[in-house]
Amino acid sequence: MANGIVLAIYIAPEREMPMQSVNNVRAVPGRGLEGDRYFKRTGTFSKKDRPDRELSLIEVEAIDALRYDYGIELKPGESRRNILTKGVQLNHLVGREFCIGKVTLRGIKLCEPCSHLEKLTKIGVKHGLMHRGGLRATIIIEGIITVGDEIEESLVIE
Repeated sequence: MANGIVLAIYIAPEREMPMQSVNNVRAVPGRGLEGDRYFKRTGTFSKKDRPDRELSLIEVEAIDALRYDYGIELKPGESRRNILTKGVQLNHLVGREFCIGKVTLRGIKLCEPCSHLEKLTKIGVKHGLMHRGGLRATIIIEGIITVGDEIEESLVIE
């Protein structure tokens, strides 16, 4: 897998509030990103002990394709995903461990767009981001994620 990079990091302090861009954030296993609504368990879809709510990622390439294919302009923070990536195919990380800088994560499942996302953004976003709406991940090893960090798949030695 070619290395990707973190272009931006977003958190929202409360449900439905606009995402705020930050330069770095602490990723905590079992909790999520410090300062984010899901870390506080106040997100719209918060449920206790759901590792797929800890962290979400989306490719800038998917946002570009939404504009190109559907004419829908979506700012990266409007995607409601925490980490904006470039150069990594997130769908391929489902079920795999990967690192962002020194933080180790495991891809849990695709982060398919929903009606709630479309309600908060624009008509057509749900359809336009289907199967490219990002990745939900759980945090395995704690640390700080910083804009510019490399993203690389962990090597599995058998």
